[in-house]
Amino acid sequence: MTENVENLVLEHLRHIRGRIDRISEDMDMVKTRLSSVESQIVGLRSDIAGMHSDMAGLHVRMDRLENRTARIERRLDLVEDDL
Repeated sequence: MTENVENLVLEHLRHIRGRIDRISEDMDMVKTRLSSVESQIVGLRSDIAGMHSDMAGLHVRMDRLENRTARIERRLDLVEDDL
């Protein structure tokens, strides 16, 4: 009887060890995938920062063009004075 109980306990322990090993493998895969997602997020943030920089440059260029256009219109007397 005692031997049967010991075998049953050992069988349960082996089953538990197997489950823990599978869970450990799954966790390793999850960690790898999470690292990949984190790297992709960093890349996206970098891309977004670059886009903001490009937009700021475009705004500067548009402001310059607007000033140049206003100056040309004044020189050609195409704009009436509002004051």
